Amino acid sequence: MLQTASDGSSSQMAAAETRRIVSFLPSATEMVCALGLGDRLMGVTHECDYPPEIASKPVVVRNVLPIESMSQSEIDVAVTQRLRDGLSLYRVDETLMRQIGPDLIVTQDLCQVCAPSGNEVSQLLKVLPSNPQILWLTPKCLEQIFDNLRELGAATGRLETAETLIADGRARLEKVEATARTASSRPRVFCMEWMDPVYCCGHWVPEMVRIAGGSDQLGREGSDSVRVRWEDVLQWKPEVLIVMPCGFGLEKAADQARMLTSYPGWADLPAVRNGRVYAVDANSYFARPGPRVVEGTELLAHLLHPDRFEWQGPAGAFRKLD
Repeated sequence: MLQTASDGSSSQMAAAETRRIVSFLPSATEMVCALGLGDRLMGVTHECDYPPEIASKPVVVRNVLPIESMSQSEIDVAVTQRLRDGLSLYRVDETLMRQIGPDLIVTQDLCQVCAPSGNEVSQLLKVLPSNPQILWLTPKCLEQIFDNLRELGAATGRLETAETLIADGRARLEKVEATARTASSRPRVFCMEWMDPVYCCGHWVPEMVRIAGGSDQLGREGSDSVRVRWEDVLQWKPEVLIVMPCGFGLEKAADQARMLTSYPGWADLPAVRNGRVYAVDANSYFARPGPRVVEGTELLAHLLHPDRFEWQGPAGAFRKLD
Protein backbone atom coordinates (compact mmCIF):
# COMPACT_ATOMS: atom_id res chain seq x y z
CA MET A 1 0.00 0.00 0.00
CA LEU A 2 1.40 3.40 -1.05
CA GLN A 3 0.75 6.26 1.32
CA THR A 4 1.79 9.84 1.78
CA ALA A 5 3.65 10.58 4.98
CA SER A 6 1.45 13.58 5.73
CA ASP A 7 -2.13 12.30 5.60
CA GLY A 8 -1.98 8.57 4.74
CA SER A 9 -3.99 8.95 1.53
CA SER A 10 -3.26 6.88 -1.57
CA SER A 11 -1.08 8.50 -4.21
CA GLN A 12 0.12 7.85 -7.74
CA MET A 13 3.76 8.92 -7.99
CA ALA A 14 5.35 9.83 -11.31
CA ALA A 15 8.71 8.26 -12.10
CA ALA A 16 10.35 11.67 -12.24
CA GLU A 17 9.40 12.27 -8.60
CA THR A 18 10.97 9.05 -7.35
CA ARG A 19 14.65 9.86 -7.53
CA ARG A 20 15.79 8.87 -4.07
CA ILE A 21 14.61 5.50 -2.73
CA VAL A 22 15.42 4.04 0.68
CA SER A 23 14.76 0.37 1.44
CA PHE A 24 14.10 -0.80 4.97
CA LEU A 25 14.13 -4.52 4.15
CA PRO A 26 16.21 -6.84 1.95
CA SER A 27 13.30 -8.09 -0.15
CA ALA A 28 12.42 -4.52 -1.10
CA THR A 29 16.04 -3.90 -2.10
CA GLU A 30 15.87 -6.95 -4.38
CA MET A 31 12.62 -5.70 -5.91
CA VAL A 32 14.00 -2.22 -6.51
CA CYS A 33 17.03 -3.66 -8.30
CA ALA A 34 14.93 -6.18 -10.27
CA LEU A 35 13.01 -3.20 -11.65
CA GLY A 36 16.26 -1.62 -12.80
CA LEU A 37 16.22 1.12 -10.17
CA GLY A 38 19.47 0.34 -8.39
CA ASP A 39 20.88 3.76 -9.29
CA ARG A 40 18.02 5.43 -7.37
CA LEU A 41 18.58 3.35 -4.23
CA MET A 42 20.18 5.72 -1.73
CA GLY A 43 19.93 3.72 1.49
CA VAL A 44 19.60 0.07 2.56
CA THR A 45 19.74 -2.09 5.68
CA HIS A 46 22.75 -3.92 7.09
CA GLU A 47 21.13 -7.19 5.95
CA CYS A 48 20.80 -6.18 2.29
CA ASP A 49 23.30 -8.32 0.38
CA TYR A 50 21.68 -8.98 -3.00
CA PRO A 51 22.29 -8.17 -5.74
CA PRO A 52 26.04 -7.79 -5.08
CA GLU A 53 26.23 -4.31 -6.59
CA ILE A 54 24.34 -2.79 -3.64
CA ALA A 55 27.25 -3.54 -1.29
CA SER A 56 28.46 0.07 -1.50
CA LYS A 57 25.08 1.61 -0.66
CA PRO A 58 24.79 3.64 2.58
CA VAL A 59 23.40 1.59 5.48
CA VAL A 60 20.53 3.39 7.23
CA VAL A 61 19.21 0.52 9.38
CA ARG A 62 21.10 -1.78 11.77
CA ASN A 63 20.25 -4.39 14.39
CA VAL A 64 20.12 -3.35 18.03
CA LEU A 65 21.04 -6.86 19.19
CA PRO A 66 24.46 -8.44 18.47
CA ILE A 67 22.83 -11.48 16.89
CA GLU A 68 26.01 -12.55 15.08
CA SER A 69 27.50 -13.64 18.41
CA MET A 70 24.30 -15.07 19.93
CA SER A 71 22.90 -18.60 19.92
CA GLN A 72 19.43 -19.33 18.58
CA SER A 73 17.96 -19.64 22.08
CA GLU A 74 19.63 -16.38 23.16
CA ILE A 75 18.24 -14.60 20.11
CA ASP A 76 14.76 -15.95 20.80
CA VAL A 77 14.82 -14.84 24.44
CA ALA A 78 16.25 -11.40 23.68
CA VAL A 79 13.85 -10.70 20.82
CA THR A 80 10.85 -11.84 22.84
CA GLN A 81 11.85 -9.64 25.77
CA ARG A 82 12.39 -6.52 23.66
CA LEU A 83 9.06 -6.94 21.92
CA ARG A 84 7.35 -7.54 25.27
CA ASP A 85 8.89 -4.32 26.56
CA GLY A 86 7.77 -2.40 23.48
CA LEU A 87 11.32 -1.82 22.30
CA SER A 88 12.51 -1.82 18.70
CA LEU A 89 14.91 -4.40 17.29
CA TYR A 90 16.37 -1.90 14.83
CA ARG A 91 18.17 1.43 14.88
CA VAL A 92 17.53 3.89 12.07
CA ASP A 93 20.29 6.39 11.30
CA GLU A 94 18.22 9.57 11.41
CA THR A 95 21.16 11.81 10.56
CA LEU A 96 21.90 9.89 7.37
CA MET A 97 18.20 9.76 6.49
CA ARG A 98 17.99 13.55 6.77
CA GLN A 99 20.98 13.87 4.46
CA ILE A 100 19.43 11.52 1.89
CA GLY A 101 16.03 13.19 1.95
CA PRO A 102 14.22 10.22 0.35
CA ASP A 103 11.26 10.57 -2.00
CA LEU A 104 10.16 6.99 -1.29
CA ILE A 105 10.70 4.68 1.70
CA VAL A 106 9.89 1.02 1.13
CA THR A 107 9.20 -0.80 4.39
CA GLN A 108 6.90 -3.40 5.95
CA ASP A 109 4.34 -3.81 8.68
CA LEU A 110 4.23 -7.60 8.68
CA CYS A 111 6.88 -8.74 11.17
CA GLN A 112 8.55 -6.64 13.86
CA VAL A 113 11.48 -9.07 13.83
CA CYS A 114 12.24 -8.73 10.12
CA ALA A 115 12.64 -4.97 9.64
CA PRO A 116 11.60 -1.58 11.03
CA SER A 117 7.81 -1.35 11.04
CA GLY A 118 5.14 1.19 11.90
CA ASN A 119 6.50 2.64 15.15
CA GLU A 120 10.01 3.23 13.85
CA VAL A 121 8.77 4.79 10.61
CA SER A 122 6.39 7.13 12.44
CA GLN A 123 9.22 8.34 14.64
CA LEU A 124 11.52 8.83 11.65
CA LEU A 125 9.01 10.96 9.75
CA LYS A 126 9.09 13.53 12.56
CA VAL A 127 12.73 14.38 11.85
CA LEU A 128 12.84 14.29 8.03
CA PRO A 129 12.93 17.66 6.22
CA SER A 130 10.22 16.60 3.75
CA ASN A 131 7.38 14.10 3.58
CA PRO A 132 8.39 11.03 1.51
CA GLN A 133 5.96 8.52 0.10
CA ILE A 134 5.79 5.31 2.16
CA LEU A 135 5.20 1.97 0.44
CA TRP A 136 4.13 -0.67 2.96
CA LEU A 137 4.81 -4.29 1.99
CA THR A 138 2.86 -6.84 4.03
CA PRO A 139 2.66 -10.03 1.93
CA LYS A 140 1.38 -13.27 3.41
CA CYS A 141 1.34 -15.39 0.24
CA LEU A 142 3.02 -15.62 -3.15
CA GLU A 143 0.33 -13.66 -4.97
CA GLN A 144 0.71 -10.79 -2.51
CA ILE A 145 4.47 -10.77 -3.14
CA PHE A 146 3.64 -10.26 -6.82
CA ASP A 147 1.16 -7.55 -5.81
CA ASN A 148 3.91 -5.76 -3.89
CA LEU A 149 6.19 -5.89 -6.92
CA ARG A 150 3.39 -4.39 -9.02
CA GLU A 151 2.79 -1.62 -6.45
CA LEU A 152 6.47 -0.74 -6.40
CA GLY A 153 6.51 -0.71 -10.19
CA ALA A 154 3.51 1.62 -10.28
CA ALA A 155 5.07 3.93 -7.68
CA THR A 156 8.31 4.25 -9.63
CA GLY A 157 7.16 4.31 -13.23
CA ARG A 158 8.26 0.72 -13.89
CA LEU A 159 4.86 -0.97 -14.01
CA GLU A 160 5.52 -2.63 -17.38
CA THR A 161 8.76 -4.13 -16.10
CA ALA A 162 6.99 -5.33 -12.98
CA GLU A 163 4.24 -7.01 -15.00
CA THR A 164 6.87 -8.80 -17.10
CA LEU A 165 8.62 -10.10 -13.97
CA ILE A 166 5.30 -11.21 -12.48
CA ALA A 167 4.26 -13.06 -15.64
CA ASP A 168 7.60 -14.85 -15.77
CA GLY A 169 7.39 -15.81 -12.09
CA ARG A 170 3.86 -17.15 -12.43
CA ALA A 171 4.79 -19.18 -15.50
CA ARG A 172 7.70 -20.81 -13.66
CA LEU A 173 5.53 -21.64 -10.65
CA GLU A 174 2.83 -23.12 -12.88
CA LYS A 175 5.44 -25.28 -14.61
CA VAL A 176 6.68 -26.57 -11.24
CA GLU A 177 3.15 -27.32 -10.06
CA ALA A 178 2.21 -29.14 -13.26
CA THR A 179 5.33 -31.32 -13.16
CA ALA A 180 4.92 -32.04 -9.45
CA ARG A 181 1.42 -33.40 -10.13
CA THR A 182 2.99 -36.21 -12.15
CA ALA A 183 4.86 -37.52 -9.08
CA SER A 184 3.56 -40.75 -7.58
CA SER A 185 3.36 -39.27 -4.06
CA ARG A 186 3.55 -36.08 -2.04
CA PRO A 187 6.18 -36.55 0.67
CA ARG A 188 5.56 -35.36 4.20
CA VAL A 189 7.74 -32.29 4.72
CA PHE A 190 8.74 -30.23 7.72
CA CYS A 191 10.28 -26.83 7.03
CA MET A 192 11.96 -25.65 10.24
CA GLU A 193 12.19 -21.86 10.45
CA TRP A 194 13.94 -21.93 13.83
CA MET A 195 15.62 -24.71 15.79
CA ASP A 196 15.88 -23.58 19.41
CA PRO A 197 12.99 -23.38 20.09
CA VAL A 198 11.47 -25.18 17.10
CA TYR A 199 9.30 -23.07 14.79
CA CYS A 200 7.25 -24.26 11.84
CA CYS A 201 7.19 -22.35 8.57
CA GLY A 202 4.55 -19.74 7.82
CA HIS A 203 3.23 -17.20 5.35
CA TRP A 204 4.24 -18.13 1.77
CA VAL A 205 6.54 -21.07 2.54
CA PRO A 206 3.83 -23.74 3.03
CA GLU A 207 2.39 -22.60 -0.30
CA MET A 208 5.81 -23.06 -1.89
CA VAL A 209 5.95 -26.60 -0.46
CA ARG A 210 2.50 -27.38 -1.83
CA ILE A 211 3.36 -26.11 -5.32
CA ALA A 212 6.60 -28.11 -5.23
CA GLY A 213 4.69 -31.32 -4.59
CA GLY A 214 4.98 -31.77 -0.84
CA SER A 215 2.79 -31.57 2.25
CA ASP A 216 3.76 -29.69 5.41
CA GLN A 217 0.80 -29.98 7.75
CA LEU A 218 2.70 -28.31 10.57
CA GLY A 219 3.21 -25.17 8.48
CA ARG A 220 0.82 -22.23 8.68
CA GLU A 221 -0.03 -21.06 5.19
CA GLY A 222 -0.79 -17.34 5.14
CA SER A 223 -0.05 -16.93 8.86
CA ASP A 224 2.91 -16.28 11.13
CA SER A 225 5.31 -19.09 11.88
CA VAL A 226 4.91 -20.26 15.48
CA ARG A 227 6.60 -22.47 18.03
CA VAL A 228 5.68 -26.13 17.73
CA ARG A 229 6.32 -28.99 20.10
CA TRP A 230 9.08 -31.34 19.08
CA GLU A 231 6.62 -34.13 19.85
CA ASP A 232 4.42 -32.80 17.03
CA VAL A 233 7.33 -33.10 14.60
CA LEU A 234 7.94 -36.67 15.74
CA GLN A 235 4.26 -37.50 15.25
CA TRP A 236 4.21 -35.92 11.78
CA LYS A 237 7.16 -38.14 10.78
CA PRO A 238 8.49 -35.95 7.97
CA GLU A 239 10.03 -37.77 5.05
CA VAL A 240 11.94 -34.63 4.08
CA LEU A 241 13.18 -32.17 6.67
CA ILE A 242 14.42 -28.75 5.54
CA VAL A 243 16.31 -26.49 7.93
CA MET A 244 15.66 -22.88 6.93
CA PRO A 245 16.21 -20.60 9.94
CA CYS A 246 14.93 -17.10 9.24
CA GLY A 247 17.75 -14.65 8.63
CA PHE A 248 20.39 -17.33 8.01
CA GLY A 249 22.44 -18.18 4.96
CA LEU A 250 23.49 -21.73 4.13
CA GLU A 251 26.69 -21.98 6.18
CA LYS A 252 25.16 -20.72 9.40
CA ALA A 253 22.04 -22.86 8.92
CA ALA A 254 24.14 -25.99 8.37
CA ASP A 255 26.31 -25.21 11.39
CA GLN A 256 23.36 -24.58 13.69
CA ALA A 257 21.60 -27.73 12.46
CA ARG A 258 24.12 -29.85 14.34
CA MET A 259 22.13 -29.31 17.52
CA LEU A 260 19.23 -31.31 16.07
CA THR A 261 21.06 -34.60 16.50
CA SER A 262 20.62 -34.27 20.28
CA TYR A 263 16.83 -33.97 20.07
CA PRO A 264 15.03 -37.08 21.37
CA GLY A 265 13.84 -39.36 18.60
CA TRP A 266 15.87 -37.55 15.95
CA ALA A 267 17.47 -40.69 14.55
CA ASP A 268 14.05 -42.33 14.16
CA LEU A 269 12.60 -39.69 11.84
CA PRO A 270 12.05 -41.05 8.30
CA ALA A 271 13.88 -38.04 6.86
CA VAL A 272 16.94 -38.85 8.96
CA ARG A 273 16.85 -42.59 8.27
CA ASN A 274 16.59 -41.97 4.51
CA GLY A 275 19.19 -39.21 4.34
CA ARG A 276 16.76 -36.48 3.33
CA VAL A 277 17.65 -33.69 5.75
CA TYR A 278 18.79 -30.47 4.09
CA ALA A 279 19.97 -27.05 5.14
CA VAL A 280 19.12 -24.25 2.72
CA ASP A 281 20.00 -20.62 2.15
CA ALA A 282 16.89 -19.21 3.75
CA ASN A 283 17.90 -15.59 3.21
CA SER A 284 18.09 -16.00 -0.54
CA TYR A 285 15.15 -18.27 -1.31
CA PHE A 286 12.62 -18.46 1.53
CA ALA A 287 12.67 -15.84 4.28
CA ARG A 288 12.60 -12.77 2.03
CA PRO A 289 9.33 -12.10 0.17
CA GLY A 290 10.98 -11.00 -3.05
CA PRO A 291 11.51 -12.24 -6.61
CA ARG A 292 13.72 -15.17 -5.58
CA VAL A 293 10.88 -17.08 -3.88
CA VAL A 294 10.24 -18.46 -7.37
CA GLU A 295 13.73 -19.98 -7.35
CA GLY A 296 13.06 -21.18 -3.82
CA THR A 297 10.01 -23.09 -5.03
CA GLU A 298 12.11 -24.66 -7.78
CA LEU A 299 14.71 -25.61 -5.17
CA LEU A 300 12.05 -27.25 -3.00
CA ALA A 301 10.79 -29.19 -6.01
CA HIS A 302 14.30 -30.52 -6.59
CA LEU A 303 14.69 -31.56 -2.95
CA LEU A 304 11.28 -33.25 -2.86
CA HIS A 305 11.33 -34.82 -6.32
CA PRO A 306 14.93 -34.98 -7.57
CA ASP A 307 13.91 -37.47 -10.27
CA ARG A 308 11.68 -34.83 -11.88
CA PHE A 309 13.43 -31.55 -11.15
CA GLU A 310 17.00 -30.52 -11.72
CA TRP A 311 18.45 -27.66 -9.71
CA GLN A 312 20.11 -25.19 -12.03
CA GLY A 313 20.79 -22.51 -9.46
CA PRO A 314 23.89 -21.90 -7.31
CA ALA A 315 25.52 -24.92 -5.69
CA GLY A 316 25.52 -23.03 -2.40
CA ALA A 317 21.74 -22.93 -2.22
CA PHE A 318 21.43 -26.13 -0.18
CA ARG A 319 23.40 -28.88 1.51
CA LYS A 320 22.49 -32.42 2.41
CA LEU A 321 23.11 -33.01 6.10
CA ASP A 322 24.51 -36.27 7.47
